[in-house]
Amino acid sequence: MSFFYILYSKLINQYYIGHTSETLEERLRKYLSNHSGFTGKAKDRIVIYFEEFKTKSQAYNRELEVKKWKSRVKVEKLINSTK
Repeated sequence: MSFFYILYSKLINQYYIGHTSETLEERLRKYLSNHSGFTGKAKDRIVIYFEEFKTKSQAYNRELEVKKWKSRVKVEKLINSTK
C-alpha cells in the first residue's frame, strides 16, 4: 500500500504534497524529527489529506498531478471535498 498525502503547517501556513510507501504515521514522524531541509522548517505539520494506492508509482503520479495544479485554491478544494 502506498499513499499520496498533503501535510499542513499552521505555523508557516503552508502545504506539503508528497507520496510514500511507508505508513503515514512513520512518514510524519520523520518530518517532525530534527533535520535540515524544507520539511524541517515547521514542527507542527499534520496529515490533512491522503489517498491510498496499490502501487508507489500510482501514488507518485497522483502527487505529480496535484503539484502541476500550482493552485492553493484547487488543493484546498480537494482537501475540503472530504469534509
